[in-house]
Amino acid sequence: MEPVGFVVDKIKGLTKSGQEFIDGLLHRRRSPTSRNPIEILKRLQREAFSDIMKLRDRQDKVERILSFSKASKGSPFKEASTRVRGEVDALGAILLLGDVDQKHYDALGRAGIKTGVDSRFTFETTIREKDTLLAEFVANQNSTRYGGDDASGSGLSLAKVLYMANICDWFSLTAIPVGAQCRDFGISTSSSNQRKGLTDLSSTGPPLLNQHSGSTIGLSVRKSNVIASMAQSISGLGVHCGICQYFSTFGQIVCQLPRGVKLSLLGLHQVPKSSGHNINFGSLTIPLVLMKGHKAPTIMSESAAPLMETDSLQIPSTGFIALKLESELDEDTKIGGWIEMKNSSVKQMQWAVNMFDDSEDESGWGVSVSGMVVGGNNWTHLQAESYLKINLGKKLSLKPGIAYAVEGNARIFGLMLRSNWSF
Repeated sequence: MEPVGFVVDKIKGLTKSGQEFIDGLLHRRRSPTSRNPIEILKRLQREAFSDIMKLRDRQDKVERILSFSKASKGSPFKEASTRVRGEVDALGAILLLGDVDQKHYDALGRAGIKTGVDSRFTFETTIREKDTLLAEFVANQNSTRYGGDDASGSGLSLAKVLYMANICDWFSLTAIPVGAQCRDFGISTSSSNQRKGLTDLSSTGPPLLNQHSGSTIGLSVRKSNVIASMAQSISGLGVHCGICQYFSTFGQIVCQLPRGVKLSLLGLHQVPKSSGHNINFGSLTIPLVLMKGHKAPTIMSESAAPLMETDSLQIPSTGFIALKLESELDEDTKIGGWIEMKNSSVKQMQWAVNMFDDSEDESGWGVSVSGMVVGGNNWTHLQAESYLKINLGKKLSLKPGIAYAVEGNARIFGLMLRSNWSF
């Protein structure tokens, strides 16, 4: 039995070994076909994720470079905000005259009564954080200027273009190609009528500040409590005959004294250039004559004689000098006065003393006394006015008041109402 059992055990062992060999062989063949696609997908996912992260890093770097390039080389108007301000000013009057003649009409013109409706829109843009670009549009309707200048009204038109470059804290440059005024080179360029009285003589400054200077370039220097401004301008371009150009030089020194007292010294020198030829070069044009190609003939017709007389007429220069003093009695109440002389002559002098309460929350008031020496007869124009300011909110105000003017035999009394709306 033992040999038979030994043989059987050998056969069983051999069979088991063969089965294990066959099972192992079959398992190796099935295993790569079942696990290989999953491993390939996992490997592809890892590679794709790595590539995506690399692309995202490169995109972030490109975006940072582009943003830096735009910030350093972009337009100065990038991200600049524009402020729009508007103002509507209306003045009406009931005038009581001693008579209707030329004397009363001229006295009205010198009284500075300008009735009608004036509108003003200002667009102000800040450039490079310090510089200012300003454009101003104005329109008036039935605005009367007594004394020979009568305007029935005009549509909205460009009145001023101003660019102010603040070089540093104490030095600035200003260029005004259109619509310059001397007051543009003062401490404030605001042209609001909120502080304006009933007439021009009760405004807060000498008349030379309101003179139009055409195209102007100027500078301002600030040091401690002193501000100095100087400007050079050319005006009168486009006039058909007579005086065709005015070359003007304006200077101002402002001293801030203790206790809110401000002292200003102003000067304006105008040099006219005359021409008897009826030629219009147009606005923003400065004609320069290098040489004359021919001489005028010695024999001329009678019709040409007045032309040559006008051409050879020498018009003298004009100078204005003014002194202005302002003081603050409290936060809202202010008092000020100014005196202005033409060609340093007391026979051509204007003056005014103003006192007003300019409160924005409560009602205010204003009082003004002014005068001037008129013409070669040394007539004196005296004027007084008073008004009450009623605030209807922070943007709208009404100013009912009275004005009385005396000039020689002319007597003028006016009941006046000014309204101002700003937005």
